[in-house]
Amino acid sequence: MRLATPLLGLFRVLVYVFLLAPIVVVVLASLNAGNFLTFPPQGLSLRWFWTFLDNDVFIDAILYSAILAVCATAVSLVLGTMASLYFVRHAGPEAEVVRIGVLLPLILPEILTAIALLFFFYEIGIGTRHKIALFTGHVLMTLPFIFLNVNTSLQARDNSVELAARTLGASRYTAFRRITLPLIAPGLSTGAVFAFIISFDTFGISFILKGTGSAPLPIQLFDYLRFNFTPEAAAVSTVSILLTLVLVVTADLLFGRRD
Repeated sequence: MRLATPLLGLFRVLVYVFLLAPIVVVVLASLNAGNFLTFPPQGLSLRWFWTFLDNDVFIDAILYSAILAVCATAVSLVLGTMASLYFVRHAGPEAEVVRIGVLLPLILPEILTAIALLFFFYEIGIGTRHKIALFTGHVLMTLPFIFLNVNTSLQARDNSVELAARTLGASRYTAFRRITLPLIAPGLSTGAVFAFIISFDTFGISFILKGTGSAPLPIQLFDYLRFNFTPEAAAVSTVSILLTLVLVVTADLLFGRRD
């Protein structure tokens, strides 16, 4: 028993090293002064970050991914909140069916969801010519994160407060806007952050459902590495990692403790 605590601490350290080592390698590789993507780096330099900032292809891909993630998150916020309200307050025997249905894209392998959507949109004559297939895939992938976080907020709040507002003459809309919405705001915000990150970084859905023209950042990186092997790819990945880290830390500072 005296060895249990230090062994557990060592195990935790090893787990963190295993999880964080690839990120450290990518960040150090982005600082490589050499001409090829190697590790350890051949000197330290920011030259590849400047190269990345001058590359319109990557800049356009980041903007495209950000806009797609924002739009998918916005739609998922509406649909996920509605599904959570129904699941927590109104669902009867079918509650488990609703929960599994919403979480199914999270349970199934991403590639299966992408292939199913590809077949569906070709069957109805849309295909991938328009962005609707890609957008639908991103909404399906982000919806479970909104649903889970809003569920947590709703189940942790007392429903009698909204009922009291209704008895005092407030309409359903007024009670939701002034009572329920502020109470579930931490869940909405946290879910939105994780939904944005998932949409911004998802690869399988984007790879299968992307059409012609602009491509999300993960696909652009994949295509770049097929023909180039410079530290510029690591620089782009480092910027993506920093963006994700900033969003997660901000969400935790603003809503993590309160929720």
